[in-house]
Amino acid sequence: MKHAIINSFSGEYRFLSNFWYAKVSLGGLEFKSTEAAYVAAKTTDPEIRLKIQALPKPAACKSFGRKIELRADWDEVKLPIMLDLLEQKFAAGTELAAKLLSTGHAYLLEGNTWGDTFWGICNGEGLNHLGILLMNIRADLRNEENG
Repeated sequence: MKHAIINSFSGEYRFLSNFWYAKVSLGGLEFKSTEAAYVAAKTTDPEIRLKIQALPKPAACKSFGRKIELRADWDEVKLPIMLDLLEQKFAAGTELAAKLLSTGHAYLLEGNTWGDTFWGICNGEGLNHLGILLMNIRADLRNEENG
């Protein structure tokens, strides 16, 4: 049986995007979105993290994140940090967890036009780490639900 593919985290699937407003915590600070917390995780400087926390929109956080010096261990920690943030966003028993489960067995592909080939797929190229993490979380939620 062939499963559907969700290839854009927009429209009815916008909630899958890191730009979706959902409170998550990092280092004792609460952020408005996974994007904001992820950008804050790029640094260990508490003052910069507070500046990111204060930014009004996820897009502003993303832009700000391009200008900060990355922590030395960033390549090693970015996947586990994103997993933690997504697990918070889609915590069992929440409305967002139910929405993620409602995607069934669809393949989640973070298709994009902005060249992100680490977290998504652009022009048919990429690793789709965001989609893979979301599918793993969905499987864990399904297993929890089925006891």
